[in-house]
Amino acid sequence: MPKSNVKLMQGNEACVEGAIVAGMEFFAGYPITPSTEIAELSAAKLPKIGGKFIQMEDEIASISATIGASLTGKKSMTATSGPGFSLKQEGIGYAIMAEIPCVIVNVQRGGPSTGLPTAPAQGDIMQARWGTHGEHSIIALYPSTVKEIFYTTIKAFNLSEKYRTPVILLMDEVIGHMREKIEIPNKDEIEIYNRKEPTQAPSDYKPYEIKNGDIVPEMASFGKGYRYHVTGLVHDETGFPTSDHEVAEKLITRLVNKIEANKDDIVEYEEYRLEDADEAIIAYGATARSAKSAIDTLREEGRKIGLFRPITIWPVAEKQIEELAKRVRSITVVEMNLGQYFEVIDRIAGKHTKVVKYGRVNGELINPKEIIAFINNRRG
Repeated sequence: MPKSNVKLMQGNEACVEGAIVAGMEFFAGYPITPSTEIAELSAAKLPKIGGKFIQMEDEIASISATIGASLTGKKSMTATSGPGFSLKQEGIGYAIMAEIPCVIVNVQRGGPSTGLPTAPAQGDIMQARWGTHGEHSIIALYPSTVKEIFYTTIKAFNLSEKYRTPVILLMDEVIGHMREKIEIPNKDEIEIYNRKEPTQAPSDYKPYEIKNGDIVPEMASFGKGYRYHVTGLVHDETGFPTSDHEVAEKLITRLVNKIEANKDDIVEYEEYRLEDADEAIIAYGATARSAKSAIDTLREEGRKIGLFRPITIWPVAEKQIEELAKRVRSITVVEMNLGQYFEVIDRIAGKHTKVVKYGRVNGELINPKEIIAFINNRRG
């Protein structure tokens, strides 16, 4: 690979670069710390490749524009932080129900409310899963390096297109603003997935028709001769609203199952020094970086400890976490909140091993020395 492809890059910048490689043609957003660089760089780069950037009047308009652009066949993304993520929840629910692909980036900061705008946090883990109302499933990814931000952004677009669903890309202020060296691959080296388009004539097209046993319907683009109804209401295969109980049951169950039944394709994780471990840490995002350093030090002290790092936060890697729990005597969940993912891990692993939490919400990254002290004190 030529040296010109090696760059020192900020995490938020890597997100934009990954989105462009994935095929992003539209970005709508509203500036908010610590995600603003994503909007700024999208504004600078998209017009040069024939894409469109628009700064909307608020976060509700931003998610709405993102959904609208996706309906025309454009791969679309928006980015925000906690307060804006709250405002986007109705739009996310609409995109789930209407099966509209899009990517929503949340570079987390301290909360609630406007909170700590320039400080890192991981307090939106449960909001990513349950922020919008009603029975649903969601895909949420969480990288921990600049390189991984690049590739995980591409994966977010691929999964969104493949499963016709919004995908949430979680980050935090630390990984969003840190800089690391990254090699940008050529586009032909990256696998890109595009939504399945209909092959039948517009007059024969039903937007939510399930064919050949595929759980994800084909998606026509507005502006290409196809006209169909899109709604957040329960709808039949034609897209028009219905109150039929059987149709409602079938539709909502399918929306959940198209994600939950494909965990093997969706779920990604990293295991670090777990081969002989009898203790484990579970951490994600910036916190996982501290955990790795702590594990290396503890290993030097003779502790058999390793890291399980979920990259896919939702759906949960339940099978892998349960298998881990059966072979270690304890799991420590480290996160910049007061135990949001701990509750999930404890439900899965608690019947097999001891699960404890270590977290805080003061706007400071948990550092390796603090993790080491917690592990050692707990042992004592």
